[in-house]
Amino acid sequence: MADIEEARKAFARLDVNGDGEVTATEYKQVMAQLGDFHVTETVAQAIIRAKDANGDGKLSFEEFWASLDK
Repeated sequence: MADIEEARKAFARLDVNGDGEVTATEYKQVMAQLGDFHVTETVAQAIIRAKDANGDGKLSFEEFWASLDK
């Protein structure tokens, strides 16, 4: 069960510029910081696209929360 406060913390870490949305570039950057250098821009785009409910190419907290296995 996902905890919304933990999810907010995780989302905030992914939202590098703090604009309330996570882009593929931000996702790739954070994964590299965490040591996962296998996440290319293409992979990051696919991950974001899979969770992006409104199709804007970015992940909002609501989309992030909805994608978690609660």
